[in-house]
Amino acid sequence: MLSSWGVPFDAVDIEAEPAARGRLRELGVPAVPAVVAVGGVVHGWNPAALAALLGVPYQGAARLSPAALARRLDHVLGAAGRLIANVEPQHLTLRHPGRDRSLHQLAYHLFRLSLAFRDATIERRLPETWLQELAPPGMPDGVALAGYGAAVRDALREWLATDGATSGIVETYYGSQTAHELLERTVWHATQHLRQLHALLEEAGVPAQEPLDRSLLAGLPLPEAVW
Repeated sequence: MLSSWGVPFDAVDIEAEPAARGRLRELGVPAVPAVVAVGGVVHGWNPAALAALLGVPYQGAARLSPAALARRLDHVLGAAGRLIANVEPQHLTLRHPGRDRSLHQLAYHLFRLSLAFRDATIERRLPETWLQELAPPGMPDGVALAGYGAAVRDALREWLATDGATSGIVETYYGSQTAHELLERTVWHATQHLRQLHALLEEAGVPAQEPLDRSLLAGLPLPEAVW
C-alpha cells in the first residue's frame, strides 16, 4: 500500500533483526505487520489509520453491514473447508518462503481466528494468544481440519444469528474496536488466508479443485499482495 501511495519506506524483517521486534514492543506493538513513522505507529492492516498517520488522502469503501459480513464469512469458511479436505498429506507442509506457518497450520489458523470473533464478543476481549494457537494433534490431516472448519462455521452461524452479536466494544490486543469493526477485520483476515492457501497450492503446481471465488474479496479492505 505504501508503494501504491508513492511513500518511500524501509522494510524490516524482524526475524532477521530481532532487535526490531523489541523496538516494536517498546512502542506498544505486539506483532507485525506494523508501520512506524515519526508521528506514530499503526499496527495491522488499517488503511484509514495509516493514511491519517502519513497525511495521505484516503477514501475507503463503505463497510459491509454485519449481515453481509456474516454471510461472507460463512462462504469463506465453506470454501476453505472444501479446499483443505482435498489437500494431499504431502502438501500440508507447504510454506511460503520467509513465512512460519505451513499450509496445515495456516488452514487451522483461518478457522481459529474466525471462531475467535465469537469468543471475543462474548468475553469482550481478544488476546493475541488466541491467534497464535497451533493445530492440535487430533487434526493431522485435511479431513480433520475440514471437520473443525465445519464446526466453526456452525458455531458462528448460531452466534451471529443472536441479538447483540455484532454490537458493543471489544478490547483487542491492538486496541479497542467495535464488534462491527472486529467482524470486518475477521472476515478480511480469513479471506486473505484463503487467498494464501490457494497461492501455496498453485505455487506447488497442485491448484485447488475449486478455484478461488474472486467475489469473496469484493468490498473488503484487503491488501493487493497475497503475501
